[in-house]
Amino acid sequence: MPFRKAGVLLLAVTLVTALAACGDDDDDDTSAGTTEAASGGGAEFTPVTDDTLTVVTSLPAPGFWNGDDPSNITGGYEYEIAKALQERLDLGDLEVVNVSFDQLVAGQVGDFDVALSQVTITDEREQVVDFTEPYFESDQGVLVKADTQVETVDDAKALQWGVQSGTTGADYVTDTLQPEQEPQVFQDLSAGFAALDAGQVDAFMMDTAIVLSQASESDGAEEVVAQFRTGEQYGGILPQGSENADAINGILTDLKDDGSLSEFAEEWLGGDPSSIPVLTP
Repeated sequence: MPFRKAGVLLLAVTLVTALAACGDDDDDDTSAGTTEAASGGGAEFTPVTDDTLTVVTSLPAPGFWNGDDPSNITGGYEYEIAKALQERLDLGDLEVVNVSFDQLVAGQVGDFDVALSQVTITDEREQVVDFTEPYFESDQGVLVKADTQVETVDDAKALQWGVQSGTTGADYVTDTLQPEQEPQVFQDLSAGFAALDAGQVDAFMMDTAIVLSQASESDGAEEVVAQFRTGEQYGGILPQGSENADAINGILTDLKDDGSLSEFAEEWLGGDPSSIPVLTP
């Protein structure tokens, strides 16, 4: 069934560019009113800002959030999830905030309702943040310049790798692949992709769906030639102790059951991860 319903009012989207880590709850902040989810079992939801769903992410994230700044987001898989949450929670505004990925997974970001930032659920991260139910499955893809051959694990080990700090891809390269050269570490994806384009690294490892989207935007200059099976799942991050988990999890389950998540993936993710060859160390 198509997700969008006839007659839904156009929802205003307020976009901002930063969110203070560990923000304080000041007495003069707008008081948040409790709503009841329109789907997902009707659990109660209390936003940090009245009548607003505040979603944090780390940009750029091609395919998941198209645009390098909250002011110019044009769509994406997780953006569609955010809009669906806003609608089904009956909230008037959607506020999208760009934060550091390292701070996010370390539990150092405050004053938000949910984070949608291609975050793999891990036991280590669950020590400092709460996760929603998973909404996406992903492995680790190998992004290279076109015509670069990576047909074997030995080929992969011989490359100069680039990775993003704080990611499971970085951990996989260091701990499992163990290449001949120490990987170069970048704080954000845009810097890593630029390094690949400039020839500073031979390959960049990141979740397969993300690098497929990057390759699709490169006009043939880059391609995803292999992937490593890791069985990872993305989940939304909630502040520890959040009482909104039931409302959000119920809606995520409904989005999966009614086919909306599949529609979002087909529209925005630019390729079929199952078609990429798998290498096994």
